Amino acid sequence: MESLYILIPIAILLVCVAVGIFIWAVKTEQFEDLERQGMNILLDDDKEPVSRKQQTDKPEEQ
Repeated sequence: MESLYILIPIAILLVCVAVGIFIWAVKTEQFEDLERQGMNILLDDDKEPVSRKQQTDKPEEQ
């Protein structure tokens, strides 16, 4: 029973911290564009990587 006097305030404090972090995230617009991050995985990059052959075909400048 005596441990509840310690655990209840700690639980209330943790809930207040979690609510504060949630409110901060909403105010800084962290939840505005949830679709784009999921679609980034599916989209290809526009740039093509340069192959080694293309790098070695360049004339050396002196």
